[in-house]
Amino acid sequence: MAAAPARRTLLRTTAALGVAGAVALAPATLPAQSGGGPVEVRVGTNPDFTRVEFAGSVGSRAAVRREGRTVVVRVGATAAPDVAELKINPPAGVTAVATRAAPGGSEVVFTLAEGADARSGRADGAVYLNLYATAADAPDAGARPAAVTVAADASADRVSLDFDWDRPVGAAVFRRGEAVWIVFDAAAPAALPSGASLGPVTDAKVTRGEDWTAIRLAAPKTLAVAASAEGGRWRVTLAPTALAASGVRLVRDDESGPTALVAQMSGAGRAVWLTDPVIGDRFAAVTALGPAKGLGAGRRTVDMALLPTAQGLAVQAVADDLTVSADGDLVRLGRPRGLTLSAPSAALETAEAPTDAPRRAALPALILTDWSALPAGGFTARHDALQAAAAEETMQAREDPRAPIEARLALARFLVGSGLGYEAIGVLTALIEDSPAMAGEAEVRGLRGAARVAIGRLAESETDFANASLSGDPSAKVWQGHIAAQQGDWAAARQAFAAGARAVDQFPAAWRARFAASHALAALETGDLAAAHSLLAYAFAQDAPAPDQLAARLVQARLFELEGQGDRALAVFAAVARAPLDGIATPAKLGQTRLELARNAIKPEEAAARLEPLRWRWRGDATELAVIRTLGDIYLSQGRYREALEALRGAGRRLPDLPEAVELQNDLAAAFRALFLEGGVDGLEPVQALALFYDFRELTPVGAEGDDMVRRLARRLIDVDLLTPAAELLQHQVDNRLDGVAKAQVATDLAGVYLMNRQPEQALQTIWATRTTLLPTALNSERRALEARALADLGRFDHALELLEADNSTAATAVRADVRWRRQDWAEAAALYERLLAGREGGALTPEEESRLIRAGVGYTLARDPSGVARLSGRYGDLIEGARSAPALRIALDTGGEVSVADLQQVTARADTFTGWVAAQKAAWREKTGASAEPGRSSDTRQAAAETSAAA
Repeated sequence: MAAAPARRTLLRTTAALGVAGAVALAPATLPAQSGGGPVEVRVGTNPDFTRVEFAGSVGSRAAVRREGRTVVVRVGATAAPDVAELKINPPAGVTAVATRAAPGGSEVVFTLAEGADARSGRADGAVYLNLYATAADAPDAGARPAAVTVAADASADRVSLDFDWDRPVGAAVFRRGEAVWIVFDAAAPAALPSGASLGPVTDAKVTRGEDWTAIRLAAPKTLAVAASAEGGRWRVTLAPTALAASGVRLVRDDESGPTALVAQMSGAGRAVWLTDPVIGDRFAAVTALGPAKGLGAGRRTVDMALLPTAQGLAVQAVADDLTVSADGDLVRLGRPRGLTLSAPSAALETAEAPTDAPRRAALPALILTDWSALPAGGFTARHDALQAAAAEETMQAREDPRAPIEARLALARFLVGSGLGYEAIGVLTALIEDSPAMAGEAEVRGLRGAARVAIGRLAESETDFANASLSGDPSAKVWQGHIAAQQGDWAAARQAFAAGARAVDQFPAAWRARFAASHALAALETGDLAAAHSLLAYAFAQDAPAPDQLAARLVQARLFELEGQGDRALAVFAAVARAPLDGIATPAKLGQTRLELARNAIKPEEAAARLEPLRWRWRGDATELAVIRTLGDIYLSQGRYREALEALRGAGRRLPDLPEAVELQNDLAAAFRALFLEGGVDGLEPVQALALFYDFRELTPVGAEGDDMVRRLARRLIDVDLLTPAAELLQHQVDNRLDGVAKAQVATDLAGVYLMNRQPEQALQTIWATRTTLLPTALNSERRALEARALADLGRFDHALELLEADNSTAATAVRADVRWRRQDWAEAAALYERLLAGREGGALTPEEESRLIRAGVGYTLARDPSGVARLSGRYGDLIEGARSAPALRIALDTGGEVSVADLQQVTARADTFTGWVAAQKAAWREKTGASAEPGRSSDTRQAAAETSAAA
């Protein structure tokens, strides 16, 4: 045979003996085994004993029983297992091996020699039988330890007891009425601490038998019991809460004899029969080695009751002839004629909820008042009992997806009714994961939706209530109405509440009050004040907790405010604001502040001082957004633009999913628009306005409005000669926001700014980088003039003139005149300047016109054309006295011939047409952006600013 099976057999044997008593083994011989199939027999030997394993799909469910000197292994297969090798050569300590038929299966019978012994158990998916030639070779699980020490760690409401044995021993730990029992399958003096050192334990008694020790602790029922083991140390803890035990599974046995129950419990020890000193009846405690394992939920049959345990088993006998026997990993519970059990189809091993578990409601999304009712043991006892039943049911469901769900639903009902939403969601979500079909179960969806609403997860709850299983259910409609009201969808809320009206009265009082307040708010927001009055009266009539009554009072204050009863509204707001509940007091204080501010009872500064702490006191819902919106309006009215924008922007980023966040974002966009499009920041210094714009640039609207904002801000910067930041603004527009004609237009403006800032290279690059076809004629002419001016500033006069050769527009003529002047073509320059002057309107000369007139006169003089000078003097001589540069004009238009060359040079130096051009450009910017001659203000802007302030 192969060596691998031998190693597996040896490992299993060693592990089993380690549990039984840590007996060391010599290497086993190669095992014999039958062929694969439903029953697989494996045999392995070593100097101390022979091990026989029954594996396979049928063999692994074999049952072992002892009948005097015979050991019977029953398998559920009519074909007898292949044990021919064992029959021919029986193991040491066995005189014969035989097979025989049995009802529904077959049996293998091992006859032990005089003085031989056997041990059985279950390990690694197989049932094993260890056969010993003499009883002395078998591990003695009942060997007494030399001693046990006991230590206690106690407080007012909990105590931990440590039992430190000198070797591993089995234990059973459970509660029976007012007492906690701790039973060990070894006898030793156990001296317990006394008095206050045991904390909540009021009495402790120790009883010993020949091979067992039992401790009875009198402790309140409110304390749960837990057990844990490490080596020879057992720790038993009594505390208000404890995890439900698991690890013991009950199965029905109708095959190996009279009907019985078998508890599958690893490392089972012995059954110890005890008498309760208070009640006087007998019960059995079945011990088991560590790690801890117990029965999470009790079971009851006609013949017996199995108590919940933290470790081992506890069997309360009803029938006098009940037998309890432990063998290996199995504990058999039976009677000579069999137990009285339900039909096998009833699945006795199925977990059941306690008999007083929360009952199913008539409608799947209802919450019943009695779900949160507590027994005499209080919340902990109620919760632990329901949780234990649910845990047992969960274990079964993982083996059988068709297992019942009632215990888990009972726990979920209790949690929902007790207001433990997070815990209920966990139970129900786990139920769906274990049994995906439950996702379509109406009650599962209804309970989880209710729990999600209770903790504020409205979007998730919508998914549950929208499930097809709840379609048309009135109790689900009530929840949907409440959700819609919380989300500000008032019309949908009223419609859903109307559809669920007949179910509202079946909810607990607290929820009736909440639903009525939500419905009243929806009625108020849709203008149905009469319905709001009726719904609030219904809410106040409920025997609801104070927080729910106060929440309804907040809606009542809003109603008074809409009805024009400001004094009553203010009184209610002020009263509710004194409540020691931040979630209710915060919106009340907000309402009070708004009303007092509207009535001029407080100043904006005082209102802002009140609201600023509220902004941090209550966070995470619509109330926070309402506080910030009001605070932002106050800051805007005070000209505290940065504080307003920072407050509004920060809240919108934190709570983007709330319906009120959309309104807040609209407020933020409107505030930014009022500041930068309607003149709100015109009172700020341009640099301050620019800094504010840069810090909130992401709020710039897309499209024409955003472009207009940038142009207006650029104009303010140009007015005060902050040309570099103005160019940066426009460059960002050209690079990132615009295309086509719009891009060419802004690029033209940008090129002009670069020229004003004496940066002709950048101006040329901007014009060339934004060339496109089908531009308007006027725009093409403007771009051509700017390009020619840039070329001239770079000294490329011929290129500039060539570019403007076919362009006779005013802008082109002005550039040609400047180019001719700089090339000292005096006659041609003077003629061009005179042509530009010919188109002027009446009135005083502008600075640009004065420069042109001076250059025209000087040009004619230098070209030796006195008739030209005389013509200019005749046309414009009467404008000299009122001009800004009157002396220079007199010299330029002197017709007496007494002007010296030095005089002409001085006049020429002062006739800077560039300065005039810059002034003209600034004026054009003001005209484009709708600004008046008054810097930073226009009548439209002033009106918009006034309207914004009044609205705030």
